[in-house]
Amino acid sequence: MAHGALFMLGAYIYWILTASEFHGVPLEPIQLHPGLAIIIAVILTAIAGMIIYKLTISPVIEDLIAVLVVTVGVVIILQETLIIEFSSKRWPVVSFTKGFTTFLGVKVTYSELLAFAVSLCLFTVLWIFITKSKIGSTMRAVAQDREVAMLMGINTDRLYTLTMAMSASIAAVAGVLITASTSGFAYPHMWDTPLYMSFAIVILGGLGSIKGTFIGAFIIGFVEMAFIFIMSALGISGAEFLKGVVAVTVMVLVLLIRPKGLFGKRVEMED
Repeated sequence: MAHGALFMLGAYIYWILTASEFHGVPLEPIQLHPGLAIIIAVILTAIAGMIIYKLTISPVIEDLIAVLVVTVGVVIILQETLIIEFSSKRWPVVSFTKGFTTFLGVKVTYSELLAFAVSLCLFTVLWIFITKSKIGSTMRAVAQDREVAMLMGINTDRLYTLTMAMSASIAAVAGVLITASTSGFAYPHMWDTPLYMSFAIVILGGLGSIKGTFIGAFIIGFVEMAFIFIMSALGISGAEFLKGVVAVTVMVLVLLIRPKGLFGKRVEMED
């Protein structure tokens, strides 16, 4: 549940490092190059992810409900901290590139193309790492059965810390690229949309399936855009503000009809 918070944290760190001015905030502009700023944002967010794991998740790792509760608490604490420090304003985020092009009659900005290209690269690297590397195989083993993995001598706590650092890094990259290419603003409530979108995509694709996540993301994106197009064609305004409902609806339907998702495996609850 803290994934959205890490998404937001990465965007805020990037904004602080690249902003040219801070209205009403006692900070001196650093104005780093966007490329260097995103690297620093990824590193700092990864460190924050490891700290969150050590302080909040590791002590209650045996209880999944407790993990959900404490990570929700992390989101609220981080959100309120950002509001106290930077108010609830929408702070403009520096874009990597400017301009746009047209593809099949559709206007696409260069920032969106960059975000798309980086996402594909990250997906490819992550898939190779998880499926081909020794550490990736260890991660899959722990995901399948943590107790057996511990009996085989795997240091699960160290592995969970590494996993949290990786997921936090990817969340930071997403936070920077998506914010810079879409809304263009960092604000304290920006974590909720990527959180429920992530849940919808993963549940649709299937828990633990990278291929399913990739395909599920395209399906959710296509369904949302189709919904906006149909509503606009019918003369119904404000459809873009309701597109999030589509993702949640798809998630609920999948849970009712096919709980394991498109490519996931059914997980049996232990007594």
